[in-house]
Amino acid sequence: MLDPTAVIADDVVLGEGVRVGAFVVIKPGTVIGAGVEIQDGAVLGKSPSLARTSTAPRDPLPGLTVGDGAVICCGAIVFAGASIAAGAIVGDQSYVRERAVVGERSVIGRGSCVDNDVRVGARVKVQTNVYLTAYTVVEDDVFVGPGVCTTNDDTMSRHDRAYQLRGATLRRAARVGGGVVLTPGVEVGEEAFVAAGALVTKDVPPRTVVMGVPAHVVRDVPDADLLEHWR
Repeated sequence: MLDPTAVIADDVVLGEGVRVGAFVVIKPGTVIGAGVEIQDGAVLGKSPSLARTSTAPRDPLPGLTVGDGAVICCGAIVFAGASIAAGAIVGDQSYVRERAVVGERSVIGRGSCVDNDVRVGARVKVQTNVYLTAYTVVEDDVFVGPGVCTTNDDTMSRHDRAYQLRGATLRRAARVGGGVVLTPGVEVGEEAFVAAGALVTKDVPPRTVVMGVPAHVVRDVPDADLLEHWR
């Protein structure tokens, strides 16, 4: 079902049963799988507009791909070169940049930003107004609470082009509470728990609970809280 107000480029591939809402724009080269829902006002396959000083790669981008059964919600913008896997949900007014990957059945919450070259695994829950900065890695089954902010530049732009930006790494089944800030390059270990409002300035060991500003270890994650008991 295609709303008559939608603007769809000639070479876009639409799978069987795709639903396209009002005022949707789908740019050239985009491939949409079967049963995908694209809600009102979404823009798919947008090209990036990079600042002159940006260090992001400028190579030509392939088309956006959206897997079977995914949902792109109202007002979302998903760039060319991104990949949205089967069953994923990209929430209202969220933003997924070029070369980002969102894994199967993952959810990107309302107003959240998945920056360029971010990898989000399967079954990840990214809540409202989260910022996943460029080069962040989020492994499978991670929970990212509302308002979490990751950063990737220790110099805050006072560097030359050779400087390497470093996003955060969130290992499998880690949980990060609301309002947490993660500084460049930190790693949150597998099954770790970061309490709301923490400032993470160094790596968090696996299966530990950290809290505070700066975050520090307060105890271990109990066996009863491990993901294997909650599937």
